[in-house]
Amino acid sequence: MTRIIEITLDDGNLPAPTPEVEQERKVAMFDLMEENSFVLPARDGRPAPEGPFHLTLSIRDKRLVFDLQGTDGEKAAEFHLALGPFRQVVKDYFQICESYFNAVKTLPPSQIETIDMARRGIHNEGSRVLQERLEGKAEIDTDTARRLFTLICVLHFGA
Repeated sequence: MTRIIEITLDDGNLPAPTPEVEQERKVAMFDLMEENSFVLPARDGRPAPEGPFHLTLSIRDKRLVFDLQGTDGEKAAEFHLALGPFRQVVKDYFQICESYFNAVKTLPPSQIETIDMARRGIHNEGSRVLQERLEGKAEIDTDTARRLFTLICVLHFGA
C-alpha cells in the first residue's frame, strides 16, 4: 500500500481562498484520494516505511513540509523543501489560471482551449519540479505530482 490515504492541508493561518482556488483544491484532493502512488525509499540502513500514509502539507519557515505518518500514527517521514524552486512556476500558474477563469466568461472556445493548453503545460512543469525536489525522499508518479502541485499552489496562494 504505497499510497496516501488521507491528506491534510495546514492552511489554518492563511486567508480564505477564492472560489476558484477552493474548487481546484477540492478537485485535486478528490483525485488524489482516488488514485495516487507515494513510495518512501529505504534510508540510513533502515527498511522503507510501508504505507498507506497520512500526509500533512504545510508551509513553515518559508519551507514546504511533507509530514507523513503510517496508519498506526507513527511518523514515517518528514522532509522540508525550499520554496525557491517553486516560486516562478507557481506565479506563472496563478497568472495563467486567472487568464483561463476570465476567458471562460467571455472568449470563444478556441481561445479558451489555447489558454487551457498553456495552463496544462505550466502545471506539468510544476509537477516535474516537484518530482525533482522529492528525488531521494519519495517516489511519486506524474498524476500524483500534478495533484500535489495543485495543493502546493493552494498553500502558496495564502502564504
